[in-house]
Amino acid sequence: MQVNTTIRDKEVRVIDVDGTQLGVMSANEALNIADDRKLDLVKISPRAVPPVCKIMDYGKYKFEQAKREKEAKKKQHIIEIKEIRLSLGIDTHDFLTKVTHAQRFIKGLNKVKVSIRFKGREMGHPDQGYAMMQKFAESCSEFAAVEKPAKLEGRNMLMFLAPKSKKQ
Repeated sequence: MQVNTTIRDKEVRVIDVDGTQLGVMSANEALNIADDRKLDLVKISPRAVPPVCKIMDYGKYKFEQAKREKEAKKKQHIIEIKEIRLSLGIDTHDFLTKVTHAQRFIKGLNKVKVSIRFKGREMGHPDQGYAMMQKFAESCSEFAAVEKPAKLEGRNMLMFLAPKSKKQ
């Protein structure tokens, strides 16, 4: 944003502090008006013909803008991806423990990446991996939705779960 003496245009359209238009005038005239009021001349629309400048307190404007950005940053939630690893020979209790962990992650509004790593001869039985993923998705169905269904990528099978939206 160009401010005060960095504005090099010959003519500019000037808008006052309260939003009223003062008209088209030379940049020096507009700068003199801003100096008389102890404010800054700020170019707000450089592509317009002639460019539009506004008389304002630029320091106050920058402060309020930084304050708004800080407030918006407080309210945003960064979604993390937590990983849960399963195996084809997982026992029932271990499976339920993994489901509990997934539930805790999803209640924290995080996404869950469920993976199965196939070792050795397990590569010959991807159908068992799909069945395990389907069983896990059904166990988590009351609190999570499948974002990406199970897919075999090399020796790993991956599936992504996300928190169910409030609309459902």
